[in-house]
Amino acid sequence: MSDSQQVLAAALTACAQGDKAGLRRIFDMEARRLVTVAQRILRRHDYAEEIVQDAFVQIWNKASQYTPERGSARGWIYAIVRNRALNALRDVKRWELMDTDTLERFQDASQDVFSVDLLASLEQESSLRRCLSQLDEQKRKSILMAYISGYTHGEIAGRLRVPLGTAKAWVRRGLASLRECMA
Repeated sequence: MSDSQQVLAAALTACAQGDKAGLRRIFDMEARRLVTVAQRILRRHDYAEEIVQDAFVQIWNKASQYTPERGSARGWIYAIVRNRALNALRDVKRWELMDTDTLERFQDASQDVFSVDLLASLEQESSLRRCLSQLDEQKRKSILMAYISGYTHGEIAGRLRVPLGTAKAWVRRGLASLRECMA
């Protein structure tokens, strides 16, 4: 085992024992090269730096899992960076970018679905349908978007084009009205 490998193995052991100086040694020895590896995969320096930062958090948290019998310390560290970069690359490829017009059409269409289709799908005589139909349209849409489609308050605000506080208030007040109506 080379001197640098021994230093890295000792630094990982130090990290596993909670010694921040061990992580600092790893950073000083390998950070530049790790960014280069991540940049080759991601083709963007800014993303590569983020990946390496995340990798160092993972190195710190999982240093106790390193076992010298299974491979070199350098290999273990580089595998973490490579895997995080590849995962990030796969995640980015899953996103489909849409132009603004298409996105707005989807947002407009989704707003209509929440107010008509979901309410219509409830049984005619259900208490929930009766109580939902008594709510004003914004509160009803907000509740259906949050609890049927799983949107966050921020996503609701964006889709309905209202401030975040307004969307939160609609959901909160709508739920209070629903509880009162259903009781």
